Amino acid sequence: MLRDQKCWKVRGGAVSLEKPVFVGILNVTPDSFSDGGKYSSVDDAVDRGREMFEQGAAIVDVGGESTRPGAEVVSASEQIRRVVPVIQRLGGLVSVDTTNAEVAAAAIGAGACIINDVSACQDDLAMFKLAAETEAGLVLMHRLVSPKHDQYSDEYESNPEYDDVVHDVLRWLVNRANIAQENGVSRESIAIDPGLGFGKSVEQNMALVRGIGAFVETGFPVFVGASRKSFIGALSGIRDPQGRDLASATMAEEMWRDGAQVFRVHDVRTHCRVLQSTPHETDNNRR
Repeated sequence: MLRDQKCWKVRGGAVSLEKPVFVGILNVTPDSFSDGGKYSSVDDAVDRGREMFEQGAAIVDVGGESTRPGAEVVSASEQIRRVVPVIQRLGGLVSVDTTNAEVAAAAIGAGACIINDVSACQDDLAMFKLAAETEAGLVLMHRLVSPKHDQYSDEYESNPEYDDVVHDVLRWLVNRANIAQENGVSRESIAIDPGLGFGKSVEQNMALVRGIGAFVETGFPVFVGASRKSFIGALSGIRDPQGRDLASATMAEEMWRDGAQVFRVHDVRTHCRVLQSTPHETDNNRR
């Protein structure tokens, strides 16, 4: 059964899923793979976040710890120092990209309404309680290993081990969503993310892109982050991550057509232009 829920419940409100939802990426880090160090001052970060809202982002995702392969762990206090002043000034719907409940709590106190946890709350089980008590939206993402021990998708000598990557990732995410609900998180607050680029080869990422409809069938909002990733570079032949925006938007368009709703992106304007005239899977089913 295709999802019939028309919105994603977040702290203080809801996000409509009738049109593509763009989540603008705002890394306030020195070492992110595409834009590390670019928005390290609070003023620059706030200006960039507001620019993405103006370009069509419904949400801005603020992160103080890089999740690129090989990235070092950043302390909770340093993440808080980086993200809280930005969130306090930014306004609008903001998500915090963190696996640490202390950081997420500080971000929510500053005005964030969504927790984007790339560990699906495995790194810090207190995240479930925090999401439940604050009624924040919660993104649960699949990964095989922590970023520090991961590789770029085009650098694997042999494919990471899955019996069937779509089935395995889907089953794992549904299990994490069930655990979240057992810990008091509302089903309507949960979104699932297959974790493109996290512990998957180029071929496995493409299998997930083509199989995104299986994730839609769960009824949870499907949150995807393909923007500028190395598997897109491998497929397109574009070495510079900042040159991959059109290719990223084209891939997002394919997933939107197949039912995905929420897209974490660097270039909001390009994604808006490409996706907003594209029919959605649920639109096709109404015909």
